[in-house]
Amino acid sequence: MPFHEREILETIRMVDLETLDIRTTTLGISLRGCVRSTVSATADAVYERITSAGEKLVETANSVERDYGIPIVNKRVAVTPVALLGDAVDSDDLVPIAQAMDRAGGEIGIDYAGGFSALVHGGSSLGDRRLISSIPKALASTSRVCSSVNVGSTRAGINFDACIEMAGVIKETARLTEADGGLGCAKLVVFTNAVEDNPFIAGAMHGIGMPDEVINCGVSGPGVVNASVAQLGPDASLGAVCEEIKKISFKVTRMGELIGRETAKRLGVPFGIVDLSLAPTPASGDSVADILEGFGLERVGAPGTILCLAMLNDAVKKGGSMAASRVGGLSGAFIPVSEDMGMVRAAEEGALSYEKLEAMTAVCSVGIDMVAVPGDTSAETIAAMIGDQMAIGMINDKTTAVRLLPLPGMKEGDTVDWGGLLGKAVAMRISPFSSDGLTRRGGRVPPPLNGLKN
Repeated sequence: MPFHEREILETIRMVDLETLDIRTTTLGISLRGCVRSTVSATADAVYERITSAGEKLVETANSVERDYGIPIVNKRVAVTPVALLGDAVDSDDLVPIAQAMDRAGGEIGIDYAGGFSALVHGGSSLGDRRLISSIPKALASTSRVCSSVNVGSTRAGINFDACIEMAGVIKETARLTEADGGLGCAKLVVFTNAVEDNPFIAGAMHGIGMPDEVINCGVSGPGVVNASVAQLGPDASLGAVCEEIKKISFKVTRMGELIGRETAKRLGVPFGIVDLSLAPTPASGDSVADILEGFGLERVGAPGTILCLAMLNDAVKKGGSMAASRVGGLSGAFIPVSEDMGMVRAAEEGALSYEKLEAMTAVCSVGIDMVAVPGDTSAETIAAMIGDQMAIGMINDKTTAVRLLPLPGMKEGDTVDWGGLLGKAVAMRISPFSSDGLTRRGGRVPPPLNGLKN
């Protein structure tokens, strides 16, 4: 579709006044040709592949940003799930591969590298087990590498043994990065129904059905949507609010399509998808919580919150899907608590509880995202929390995720401020009642009937 000059000028206005940006331009890179017999040789091949494929990514994205006047906040790389390389090597320790990814990321100047990942919803291979056991040290010894593990799907059910294992991984990652406030856990996410074309960290990876290289683009825009809703005033009907969000989502997604296609063209690689998610930042006016409160809620967490979030998510998808040739990734409204000033405020004031947030994940784009919990929360409790979130995704046939932050040494109400896009985390109250008996059972959760598709 051609882009009219009027669309570009309107987009520039939204950038200047309403914090509109491209959250990420992510280059997907296949590592399937990097398998070697030793872990060191494989790590070397991974380094060479990423630096070769990604050497012009940042330069190109910067040139597109200058030419169109639209900020591109992050430049990222996503690679083939590294566990797929782990079966053939001579070591159980895959940390050298993560470190090679980190060095390569530094060499080409990117912000993050996703794909230190495994897919174990149907069970674990040797490579999967090697990767999962390597995650804590990998995240503690790198600055750019992000990790994800898919433990469930609507088709396969939930690998609850993997939920239990990942709870231990989260606790160990927090311990190893205690000096940074448990920052390693901000780079680790557990999925059900993970998608192959996700450009967003920490879950970005380059799926096995993808080409050798591809550009995927993730847009943002909560500030633009919030400004549009505010202009309607308090007397507009809910239907009118949804229509306005659809219109503005169309415009935001068109901008993402433009930037993604142009970046791919200049790099000489295929253009993949636009992820039209509303991804907030800690910046003032760039909050999904503010949009929900613009519907008429005093604070996020009040009765009606789930209704408002469902309307927002639906309107964003309807408006955005008409604007792009290929919509993918997660697409919708994100509710990462630490990265959204409105969510932090609601948590600090007691308006937003963990239980309410969990209920909201049934209708949002991801799930329990950037949620801090007291550092003494047990691995058994975290495993059960992961299981709850995986069940929501499995039953509703949607992608859900858990990015929990058990803050070392911190209690309910304590905070840690990482700054930047990661923002400020408030340790939320978790039920004191035990789930130990559940986690002792372990095993597999069968898929629902709607997973039995032809």
